[in-house]
Amino acid sequence: MNVRLDRLTVDIERHAAAAGWDQPARLFALVETADLLRREPALADDLGLRTAEPGALTPVDQGDLPAHASIDELLGGITWPADVLGSALTVERLMVPPEVEKDMPQGEDEALRWLAEHPARQEVRLVVAVLRDGSRSAAIRMRDHDDETAVLTGENLVPGLADALSATLSD
Repeated sequence: MNVRLDRLTVDIERHAAAAGWDQPARLFALVETADLLRREPALADDLGLRTAEPGALTPVDQGDLPAHASIDELLGGITWPADVLGSALTVERLMVPPEVEKDMPQGEDEALRWLAEHPARQEVRLVVAVLRDGSRSAAIRMRDHDDETAVLTGENLVPGLADALSATLSD
C-alpha cells in the first residue's frame, strides 16, 4: 500500500469530479514535485506549487489526447521519459458487477451493446495511477452515488487498466 499514491489518486478523482460527468479521458504524468519546481518553475507556478514535501508527486495533465479507438490503443502508443515517475488516467465507463460480467459477450460491438442495455450497469469514473516501482492505486466514483464520500479506492480495483498504464512506463 502506497499512502501518497492513494492520496494523489483521490485528489485526481476530485479534480475530475469538479469538471462534472461526460468528460473525455485525461492522462497525467506523475512527477516529483521538487524536481518540477527546479526544472519547470513557470509550470510549477501555473500549478500553484511553491514548496515540496519530500517524495511528493504532482500530476501534470497532458492536455488533449490524440484520437484513439480505445484506451488500449492510446496507451499502446505512449512512453514516458525517465523523470516521469508514474502516470494516471481518468476515464468514464459502464461497468456491471463481477458476477454479471462473466455473461458479457466476447465480441467488442456485442459487449458494448450488452453493457449499454444491461439493467445492472453503472456509469463510473475510474482513476488509475501507477508508479515505476510497481505501486498502484485506483478510485471509482459511481454516477448514481456522486458523492466524494462514496468513492471506492483500492490497489487492484481495475487491474487490466493498471497493467496497460504500467506498460507505458516500461523502458
